[in-house]
Amino acid sequence: MFERKEYIVERLDGDYAYLKEESADDLKCVARALLPPAIREGSRLSYEMMEYELIVE
Repeated sequence: MFERKEYIVERLDGDYAYLKEESADDLKCVARALLPPAIREGSRLSYEMMEYELIVE
């Protein structure tokens, strides 16, 4: 239930971001207020323990 998942920010649209899980084809719509403020299209995020974190490479 609390396993780590990784997403790519596919699209930003106003107050929402559309995330694509690396192992799936569908997009997940998430309120930008729940995401790190520095995200951009193409950013990579991890989701674990009900928190999103920006993956910096």
